[in-house]
Amino acid sequence: MLIEADTVEIPREAFEMFATILGHMAAGRAVSIVPDHAELTTQQAADMLNVSRPFLIGLLEAGEIEFRKVGTHRRIKAHSLAAYQRADDRRRRQAADELTALNQDMGLI
Repeated sequence: MLIEADTVEIPREAFEMFATILGHMAAGRAVSIVPDHAELTTQQAADMLNVSRPFLIGLLEAGEIEFRKVGTHRRIKAHSLAAYQRADDRRRRQAADELTALNQDMGLI
């Protein structure tokens, strides 16, 4: 049975995102797609960062991640969590670059 397929053009960014998602799935990692405006519970946000809920609450209370309170519950916007992740990734890369430079200066590499 021969099926003719229509050609669909998608933006490059969408293709790259799809490829990244498939790569994670192929490696056996879970993938979640969360709308930018979604509000997350502290447990959902902690799970996305792969940290404990108490650690996340410490980040919230220290002002590292923007949140709001609904009664006694904290809610984190997905875009605030993503902004924290990007900033944390930059800090980690910078620290790794500094360690590499230090090792080179000391002749260890």
